[in-house]
Amino acid sequence: MTHEPDRWPSLPLDSWRETYETLHLWTQIVGKIRMECMPWINHSWHVPLYVSARGLATSLIPREPHDFEIEFDFHEHRLRIATTRATARSFDLEPMTVADFHSRTMEALHALDLEVAISPLPVEIPDPILPFHEDRSHGSYDRAAVERFWRILLASHRVLTRFRAEYIGKASPVHFFWGAFDLAASRFSGREAPRHPGGAPNCADWVMEEAYSHEVSSAGFWPGGGPLPFPLFYSYVYPEPDRFRSAAIRPEGAFYDETMGEFVLPYDLVRAAEAPERMLLEFYRSTYEAAADLGGWDRKALERESGSVPPDRTTP
Repeated sequence: MTHEPDRWPSLPLDSWRETYETLHLWTQIVGKIRMECMPWINHSWHVPLYVSARGLATSLIPREPHDFEIEFDFHEHRLRIATTRATARSFDLEPMTVADFHSRTMEALHALDLEVAISPLPVEIPDPILPFHEDRSHGSYDRAAVERFWRILLASHRVLTRFRAEYIGKASPVHFFWGAFDLAASRFSGREAPRHPGGAPNCADWVMEEAYSHEVSSAGFWPGGGPLPFPLFYSYVYPEPDRFRSAAIRPEGAFYDETMGEFVLPYDLVRAAEAPERMLLEFYRSTYEAAADLGGWDRKALERESGSVPPDRTTP
């Protein structure tokens, strides 16, 4: 019998900060490849990566002369590019600069007859930063830390998938946004929202305006950074209704962070809980309920009872 890995492992931000910063930039390179090849999908749903059985993956990308996909394999620590012609290229994930990762990725694409040009500058990172092909200041890769991070994504993905299943209104997939480096799922009321002010670092305002074109409640996991130097779960709503930030939220330990403009539940509280999944689901549900009730969403039309399925899909 194999040992079950810790579903909610410890991952203090300071224990892997350099690897986190490097991996963030690597995922932006792969994410931008997908973005360049995909047709535009509302709310930038054409750009994220997805949690896979081995790490993070693009899913199938349409491209001439053949479709392809890219996966960060956090079991064997390799980047794999596979095509629909049964051809593939891969290389080890190991300490290397962002410039070297960029070069190896582009060389692998070229070897597969895939030519993709991407915008060279990172996005949603506040500090001035070099283009990918010139960045030799980030080059750390701690295998154990990356594996722990992936296991947190797996556990969070389970809870977010269950949370998403309770909603029959417009909802996003559970997906990984490489811009901010967070796992997220969003619910929409169906009504248009006021124009978003933009302001994301190194990201055009029109991108944020389109992403937040309709009323939305979003929830997810983030490894932390800036004013919140610890891993956390979050929930926010746009536009934020009156009294949202003072709403009674469950569980104990969750709080509204004024700087981020969202509710936060520290990861370590969930990790230490007797029933982590139940605690996290309670956080996602209570913050959404506050957003929907205070925002006047038509909850009766948008929700269904947890676990219910249409009558014709029940088992005989």
